[in-house]
Amino acid sequence: MVKVKQRPTINVQKNVNPHFKSVWTTRKPYNILRGGRNSFKSSVIVLKLMMMMVWYIMRGKKANVVVLRKVGNTIRDSVFNKVQWAIKMFGLTKSFKATVSPFKLVHKRTGSTFYFYGLDQFEKLKSNDINDIIAVWYEEAAEFGSSEEFDQTNVTFMRQKHELAKFVTFFWSYNPPRNPYHWINEWSDGMVGEDDYLVHDSNYLHDELGFVTEQMRADIERIKKNDYDYYRYIYLGEPVGLGTNVYNMNLFKELEGLPTDDRIIGLYYSSDGGHSQSATTHGCYGLTAKGKVILLNTYYYSPAGKVNKKAPSELSKELNEFITKTSRQEYWRGARIMKRTIDSAEGALRNQYYKDYGQHLTPVAKKKKVDMIDYPTDLLAQGRFYYLKNPYPINMKHADSNEIFIEEHKKFSWKEETIHNDNPEVVKEDDHTCDQFIYLCLSNARDFRLKV
Repeated sequence: MVKVKQRPTINVQKNVNPHFKSVWTTRKPYNILRGGRNSFKSSVIVLKLMMMMVWYIMRGKKANVVVLRKVGNTIRDSVFNKVQWAIKMFGLTKSFKATVSPFKLVHKRTGSTFYFYGLDQFEKLKSNDINDIIAVWYEEAAEFGSSEEFDQTNVTFMRQKHELAKFVTFFWSYNPPRNPYHWINEWSDGMVGEDDYLVHDSNYLHDELGFVTEQMRADIERIKKNDYDYYRYIYLGEPVGLGTNVYNMNLFKELEGLPTDDRIIGLYYSSDGGHSQSATTHGCYGLTAKGKVILLNTYYYSPAGKVNKKAPSELSKELNEFITKTSRQEYWRGARIMKRTIDSAEGALRNQYYKDYGQHLTPVAKKKKVDMIDYPTDLLAQGRFYYLKNPYPINMKHADSNEIFIEEHKKFSWKEETIHNDNPEVVKEDDHTCDQFIYLCLSNARDFRLKV
């Protein structure tokens, strides 16, 4: 008796919201999916990519899909896991082999493969002949530098098209940046109405299948109440613009003392180093069991107007003293130091601190300023950031006050003449605590449950 291979199936109507019907049925080569958080656009793309590959697998043919992120070290926790989810949804987990060096998901019988690359690995990608390509997916496409990056890579993939495919199908997915003049917003708007392009918008309100849980909706409603413009930007996917002030200061919540119904479980330090005229500042922050982030104390030293300015060796000693004294306070006894973050450009203090104390300060992996600011904005909009009006004293010069932190954030603003640019700039005056707060949120996004 001939053994019949089981045909992998998926109930599309139970796994793809009706709003995405045009994406599921399109025959266009270029497909741009833009929308807010929890719109499930990436899930739809990955299921469609899986369906496309299955068509070839069922015919005993090899077919390949390329998945791209801007930076290679983001692959494991995003697109790699997402494609594995889609394979499971099709009931084919045992039919695929996963490798992580390099990242690949290979169909054992046909050799059909999902290849994963960061654009920072593009030279390696160009040297590899993948061939038999049926589709390419750019995830988090707004992270790329320009549409020219797409053009340069697309040609490479088009040359390796599968002989049975009419064309290589391209997908882009991203949350529209806040700035309407960001290059990707202008690029995708320009593709609306083009014959070969599908431009699709979505947000969580289009969910008819119950993928957005009640808990998720409660979080969304809290952000909607706290910061409506941020809600429109993050969850509705609307480029709401920047305005002039960077933050809504009403979301910086003042505390007379620590909460009595919550406890600090981790301590985080963040530093922005100064130079001959710039201030050096350190922040001590506590993360509570309920997810609050509290500014506990601020160190701020400005050399402006001083004849004798502190050397890196002095600043290293004072940073260590600040960390030692704040971490040992009885109010959060037992809380562990989780991370010490510093401006990646501040090599002198970082090297001096390691020489003096054998302790690495973690340099922050910077992005564009406008993109980095999204991280503290997310924390603020969730209503989870607090600061002590009067820090518990450590009796150290240049510390024991959070007032400078609040005053600098009140003045933190965008340069008005750059608001309509692709890469808007902030006013670089009295912004040192603002920078160290940004570094804190960017470096600890996972611990703080931030996703932008």
